[in-house]
Order: sequence, then C-alpha cells, then structure tokens
Amino acid sequence: MSPLKDHPQRFQLSNALHARPFPAFEAPAQVAFLTLLTGASQTRDMGREHEHLIALLDRYGAAHPTPDAPHYFGTIGRHQLRWESHSEFVTYTIITKGSATKPFEFKAFDVFPQDWLAEAPGERITSGLIHVAHMPEIEKVTECLAEWFVPESLAVSHVLDHAAVMASDFRIDEGGHVRYALFVQKDVGMQRVGRILQRICEIETYKTAALLGYLRAQVLMRDLGVKDEELAELVRRMSEQDAPAEETLAELMKLAAWFEKQTADVSYRFGATIAYGAIVNQRISVLREERFLGRQTFAEFMMRRFDPAMRTTKAASRLLQSMSDRALRAGELLRTRVDVVRSAQNQAILRSMDRRADLQLRLQETVEGLSVVAVSYYGVNLLTYVLSPFAKHAGIDKVWLTAILVPFVVLGVWSVMRRIKSRISGANKK
Repeated sequence: MSPLKDHPQRFQLSNALHARPFPAFEAPAQVAFLTLLTGASQTRDMGREHEHLIALLDRYGAAHPTPDAPHYFGTIGRHQLRWESHSEFVTYTIITKGSATKPFEFKAFDVFPQDWLAEAPGERITSGLIHVAHMPEIEKVTECLAEWFVPESLAVSHVLDHAAVMASDFRIDEGGHVRYALFVQKDVGMQRVGRILQRICEIETYKTAALLGYLRAQVLMRDLGVKDEELAELVRRMSEQDAPAEETLAELMKLAAWFEKQTADVSYRFGATIAYGAIVNQRISVLREERFLGRQTFAEFMMRRFDPAMRTTKAASRLLQSMSDRALRAGELLRTRVDVVRSAQNQAILRSMDRRADLQLRLQETVEGLSVVAVSYYGVNLLTYVLSPFAKHAGIDKVWLTAILVPFVVLGVWSVMRRIKSRISGANKK
C-alpha cells in the first residue's frame, strides 16, 4: 500500500490545538501580567515584538524562543515567564512561587526592568496582580476581601466545584494594576490552578480589549445623532418641489460618503469587540461559578457593567449601517427625480429641435424654389445667346425664342435638382 500524501500544513494544523498550554504551578504564588496593544496584524511589527522579548530573556540569561513562535514559556531567574502573541496584542505573565510579604506588592512588577518597559512595542491596555494563596477560613477570606477590594464593585465566587474562590473589583489600584485574589483548596492540582489563572488573565485582557470598541461606539453615537438630523433635513427638502435637486443630491452623496468612511474606520474594531465580548462570557462560563456568601459573581458583574457596553457597540454598528442604507436610498430616489427632470428637459429640447428642423426644411424648400428660378434664369439667357443666330435665320423673334425656352429650361433644372436631392437622401439613409 503506497503511503498517503500529507497536506503540507497537516502537522501545523494539529499542533495549533496544543499551542499555548496552561501553566502548571501550586499555591502560594504571586502573579503579574501585562498586556500591550501592538496594533492589527497588517500593521504590527512582529520582529520588533520578538526582539523585545529576547531583550528581556537576555537580562536573565534565559533560552530564546524559536523564530516566529507565537508563544513562549520558560524560567527567568526564580520566576516563570509566559509570553503570548495574539491578533493585536501581546501578553507577559510572571509567576513567582511562594508567599508575599504583603499581598499585591508593586515590586512583583520589578521583574520587568524600567528601561525595558520604556522600549515596549505598544501601549499598555491592562496589567494586573494576582495573589494566589491556600484557602483559609471563610471569615479570613471575608476580612481579606474587605481589606483588598472596593465593596461596591466586588465580584467573588466559588469556581470549578468549589476548588477555589476568585475575587476582584476590576479597579485600577494606586500602582496602576487591577487586583485579583485566588484562594485555592489544598488538594487542588497544579494543572487546575494553572487553568484558573489562565482564565483570569484572559477575562481581564479580553474585557479591556473589548471596551476599546465601546469607547469608539460612544463617540460614534454622538456623531450619528448630528448626522441623523442632517439626513432628516435633506429628506424633508426632497419633498419640496422647488428645492434644487442637484444641490440636495450633492449633499446627500457627501453624507453617504461620510457614512462609508465611518464604516471602514470602525468595522475592524467593532468586529473585534464582539469577538472579545463572546470570549469573556465563554471564559467565565467554563469556570462554573457558584455564589459566595450572597456576593455577586463575575457573570453578574459582567451582565450589569460589561454586557450593556457590548450592546451599545452592537447598536452603534447597526445604527451606522441603517443610516448608511437610508442615505443611499434617499440618494437613489433623488437621483431618479433628477433623471426624470432631465428627461423632460431633453424631450423639450428634442421638440424644439424638431420645430427648428421643420422650419429649416421649409426654408430649404423655399430656397430650392428660388434656386430653380435663378438657375433657370441664367440658363435661359445662355441658351438665348447661343440659339439667337439660328432663330433669326429661321425667322423667330428673340422674345418668342426666350418664351419657348423658359418652360423647357425650368422643367429641366427642376428635374435635375430633384434627382440630386433624391441621391443625397438615399446616401443619408444608408
């Protein structure tokens, strides 16, 4: 049996399912993560991003990733580093084993040198500190949550069948980071702890990235309110018969062009926002949350604060498309009206041309009659001069000779003119 021919990307497709494995570690630990917005795939400098990662690894004498690798996991000093490249951002996660002297210490970010951060190829959209500890008594958990977080926006829940308790208020603290707490049962394995940590980092990263579209939607909604009034005014002017249609059409086309430009500008961001929002909700659902002491869960927090932002983004996208369609339909109607007016004008011009052609034909026939008379006059005079000697010899007076020649000459000239006109008409028809 001959071997099968493999698709050239078969192994690449299979390995894609196993890329980005979950980190494996146990409590207690301190985690710092950083997300840099680097731009869309078509504009970002992937080479510079890899160089920036290698510069950090060289500081600690760590091994380099393979060229063009989309992810990296290794050890730098006494820390574990996880680096991932996504469609428009890169993430750095630092895992430090052991208990912290004080939870959420800002020195956890000292792993990232200041000069290295200053040269980052992108802008920070979020960064966070995650305090991972063994599960204490419930009263102790309650005390810690009251000390670390703002009660007003605190979300806390049991996850993965009470394997752990995760909590956050989703606020940026005085150090510029979002805080998360993760209390893990002592019998929970390293792989499960790593999966929970990965979900928390993804929730924070995709939540923030999704809100970029929401901010754009807020600005767009205000602009659309103004443009809606302009469009309504133009449509109202369309119903007025004395309104200049050409000017109204030009303004409508300008407005339609504005809608098309806005659509091109926001389509990528709105599409990414919808995708990121779906990822956030999916990551929360797989954690299988259960309520902790009557507090709101992550899902409830997102339903109250995050989901309305996503609905606003979708509404802005639909409104933009709707107004663009309205402007195009109004433009088509007005263009039809302009075409009808121009058609009526063209018909009037054609009727005027027909009248002028009729007048020209009559004038031409008149001129033809005068031409027959004139040519006949000269023809009779010529023939009189030629035939006068013969007529005198035959005893015919010159006057009678002229009278005899006139009907024959006029008839001949008229016949020749008719024949010439007939030939010209036949040539034009061909």
